Parts: sequence; C-alpha cells; structure tokens
Amino acid sequence: MKHILLSFLTLFYCILSFGQAAKKPTIMVVPSDNWCISNNYYTTEADGKKYSDYETAIQNNSDLLMAISKINELMAERGFPLKNLESALKTLKNEASEGAMLTSKDGSEVAETPIDKLKKVAKADIIMQLTWKVNQTGPKKSITFNLQGLDSYTDKQIAGASGTGAASFASELPVLLEEAVLAHLDQFNSQLQMYFDDMFNNGREASLRIKVFDGWGEDLETEYNGEELTEIIEDWMVEHTVNGRYNLSDATENMMVFEEVRIPLFDEKGNPIDTRKWARELQKLLKTLGVESKVMTKGLGQAQLVLGGK
Repeated sequence: MKHILLSFLTLFYCILSFGQAAKKPTIMVVPSDNWCISNNYYTTEADGKKYSDYETAIQNNSDLLMAISKINELMAERGFPLKNLESALKTLKNEASEGAMLTSKDGSEVAETPIDKLKKVAKADIIMQLTWKVNQTGPKKSITFNLQGLDSYTDKQIAGASGTGAASFASELPVLLEEAVLAHLDQFNSQLQMYFDDMFNNGREASLRIKVFDGWGEDLETEYNGEELTEIIEDWMVEHTVNGRYNLSDATENMMVFEEVRIPLFDEKGNPIDTRKWARELQKLLKTLGVESKVMTKGLGQAQLVLGGK
C-alpha cells in the first residue's frame, strides 16, 4: 500500500511539474523602432529622443495591422498567450486622463517614455519587435524580416530570428510573411521558452531604488528596534527575492540601489507579480515601523521607494 501511495504521489508531482513547465510567456507584437522611424511613425519627446508612434502607424498603415495579425496567429497556434497592441493602445488612451506621471507631493517625479507607459498597460512578458521589407524580382516577391524578442522588464534581447523567404508569385503580405517566418519561428519560440523557463525557476529581473524625501529628518542609518534601516531592508530583500538574488550596487545614508533583483513571477496564490506589487510589500513592512513611503515605477521593471512621506 505504501508503495502504491508513493507511486501516486510521484506521478502527481511529475504532472504538477509538467504543468508548471508548460507555462508560456505572454507576448505582444509591435513594429520595431527601426521600421517606425524609417516610415516616419515616431514622436520626439522632451529628452530629444525619437520614440515609435504605434497609434499613428496602426491607423495609417494597413500592412502593419496585417503583419502583426499574421505573427499573432502563428504564435497563438503554438500556444503563446497574446496581448493585442491595438487594444493596449486604446486602454492607454482611456487611462490618459488619469495622468501617466506619478508625482510626489513635493513635486518630484519619475519620468516615463511612451513605451514605458504602454508596457505597464499591456503587462506582456515579452515584446516581439517586427521589421520587414518587401523585395521584388520581376513578377515575384519575397520578404526579408527580422524578429527580436525583448524582455519587457529589462529591454534585454532574449531571442532573435531573421531571414528572407523564397520568391513567390503571391502578392499578399501575410502570405509572404508566413512563408518567410515559418522556417525560423520554432527556433525563435524555443529561445523565448528557454528564457521564460529560467525566469520561472530563478525569478524575473527587476531593479529597486530606495531614496528619502528632503526634510524627513531621518535617513537609512536610523535605527528601528536596534537595527539600521539599511539592515532591515536588506533582510527583507533576502527573504523576498528568488534564492536571495540581488546586487546592492550603491548605498549611502540617503540612497540604496538594488540591481539584478530576481523577483518571483507569481505569488503563493498563483497570481502574477509585477515590480510595483512586489515593492508594495516592502512599503507595508516599513509602515509597521512608522515609516511612510511612496512607491513610484518606471515601466514594468523599475521601482522606486521614497521614504519619509507620500
């Protein structure tokens, strides 16, 4: 009987492990910055940098909608959950009236680019940037494409594929794109899945910056219950990162900078965790010590906790 029970438990564990391993990253397909700028779909922000204007591109370029729809279709066939760019842009526009900047009461703020704001709305794990060019040789056409898979939290490229499809008499963009991409897509998806599996096991990479409001009257060396605030925060980091993985790259009495922080993808209930939700747990701990703080985020992967006010 014990052997039967042990075999059943082993089988159950294997099924559970397989189910976890089968989780796939959520993706959102967007035109690449290169494609947007080359086709004059961009805005120039106050910092002087050019940023892709996805909304104008979608409204004015039917080829873009067809290209994104085809890649979405191919990825959905392979079981990847999708976030639709057009829907995310509509949500972002609806939320614009509420204010996209997070501003503290003393006027300080965390500036966000248009792409940062879109990522926060879409909450996709991976951004797939697509670039393509139609080639014509006589009556035949082909497509040269480039796909880049970017971690939406860090902007690091974690997968890539490029190539040129065989020349064809077909003229429809989706057909040409599918013919070009299919030979490379499974390898590309394998790279995405390997990266996501690593995140599932070792946590998602994020960063956290601790600062203090001017005029607070305290700093990070102030003691609470016999411990300096820096020690309390570091103890919390050890307990709330995957395998205690983080890098304290800078620390003073008024600032702590944590990089390469590995936060879990899901909480104990299986709900997704983003950097804001994760940082709020530290905010709750500090409040029990009588320390008020404000959480501000930039995109999905950067959080800032400012102590001494809200």
